[in-house]
Amino acid sequence: MAWLYLLLAGLLEVGWAYGMQASEGFSQWLPSLITIALLIVSFMLFARAMRTIEIGTAYAVFTGIGTVGTVIVGIIQGEPADVLKLLFIALLVGGIVGLKIISSKEETTAASATAASDHSE
Repeated sequence: MAWLYLLLAGLLEVGWAYGMQASEGFSQWLPSLITIALLIVSFMLFARAMRTIEIGTAYAVFTGIGTVGTVIVGIIQGEPADVLKLLFIALLVGGIVGLKIISSKEETTAASATAASDHSE
């Protein structure tokens, strides 16, 4: 469930990043309120994910999802998408997936070690 919280937090980061742009420096009240609401929910989900996921992994994945998502939305809205930009987005996605894979293995190993020590008592 922690990974779902982290995914949602990262996706909401994309929303609040664009909300800040739409708020024009927080001078437009409705986009500003939406941005603040998205920020609060995003950070609440992020904090919830960090109950289980180590902070280094959680933060890297959170910001990676936000970065990749923001770039993709920008490309959809007409920002230029050259080969290097797409390559670096792919590298970010690869890093996020890699962190998920190795942290899942670490969680499984830690759970196995805890279960083994519980059985030895």
